[in-house]
Amino acid sequence: MKKLTIIIALMVTAIVTAQDVADITIEITNISSNDGKMMVGLYDSEENWLKNTKMLLIGTIKNGECKVIFEDVPNGIYAVSSYHDENDNDKLDTNFLGIPKEDTGSSNNAPARMGPPKWEDAKFKIEQESIKLNIKL
Repeated sequence: MKKLTIIIALMVTAIVTAQDVADITIEITNISSNDGKMMVGLYDSEENWLKNTKMLLIGTIKNGECKVIFEDVPNGIYAVSSYHDENDNDKLDTNFLGIPKEDTGSSNNAPARMGPPKWEDAKFKIEQESIKLNIKL
């Protein structure tokens, strides 16, 4: 009986835990070339936005498109930022004013007007269900 209770408790814990996470599928289109790679960052707060990623994925580009999946992301508020590392040097190249030379994009296709996209424009919520986001560069 004790073993059965432990097994049931473990199963309930696994089910509850599984419901607290979701996958985020990111599809990026309109990539100017298949050169280099896509760098895709997931951010979990306005304070961390464009500074400290919660998760970072590197995507392969095929036919001007890229798909990455952030797996088992806890429920919460997030935003995604991506850039095309066309020259494959592992950094976003900018000009002397700090304006990106490589294409960038964000969740909700948040606009970059007079500076980087705003957290408020890029954020979205995860609540137990996997989602798919499209970013157009």
